[in-house]
Amino acid sequence: MEYSREVAVSIITPTYNAARFITETIQSVKDQTFTNWEMIIVDDCSFDNTVDIVKEEIEIDSRIKLIELKKNGGPANARNIAISEAKGNFLAFLDSDDLWLPQKLERQLMFMEKNKFDFSYTDYRIMTEEGEKTDIVFQVPAKIEYKGLLKNTMIGTLTVMLDKRKVGKVQMPLNRDCSEDYGLWLSILSRGIHAHGLNEELAIYRKCENSLSSNKLKSARKTWNTYRKVEKINIPYAIWYFANYSLNALKKHSKA
Repeated sequence: MEYSREVAVSIITPTYNAARFITETIQSVKDQTFTNWEMIIVDDCSFDNTVDIVKEEIEIDSRIKLIELKKNGGPANARNIAISEAKGNFLAFLDSDDLWLPQKLERQLMFMEKNKFDFSYTDYRIMTEEGEKTDIVFQVPAKIEYKGLLKNTMIGTLTVMLDKRKVGKVQMPLNRDCSEDYGLWLSILSRGIHAHGLNEELAIYRKCENSLSSNKLKSARKTWNTYRKVEKINIPYAIWYFANYSLNALKKHSKA
């Protein structure tokens, strides 16, 4: 697949005290078979040596960029700043402790370009905090629209790719009581855009002890708040969607 010299993919990576994992995450990007990318790392006031590690990586590979924030604003704010600086036609999201398989960008770009899709996501595997791969792979549906996503938060942020030329300007909602990435996917799909699933395992999600996915009650509360505070859904409909979300979450977590 040929692209111009212009950056094709901007990778959005927020960091906060990520020294333990960031080298491996960056390496998974450097190992990509598709090479026309920039990785925009926005550090949210880490007090470990995350920034020093990233600066060492920049000396080796100029495709990696670093923005150091002066005030901690949370991951959504960090992602929004990276998005605003992105030069690529495509946006991809990778948190500082997750990994991509080497063909992730190449396969997903081919999938989107061939089918002229605006928004795509892929299957992904779970690994432990220590980096041990599990047998759990989340397989995604071929397509999802707005109402379907309200009932099932199945899109893994580390797998998302957006075509900026088609989805337009995007920003995550800055409400820490809500699920910011989920809020962004809903805002895009609410415009009539559909998200399309590539049924290939192309990413690995690190399930850490303090992650949102490990705290089911907190995750449920953020989903409810997203319905009410971001999407402004009235209570009867919010209850309906939340009941469906809960059933799907039970199925998902019983697998995990």
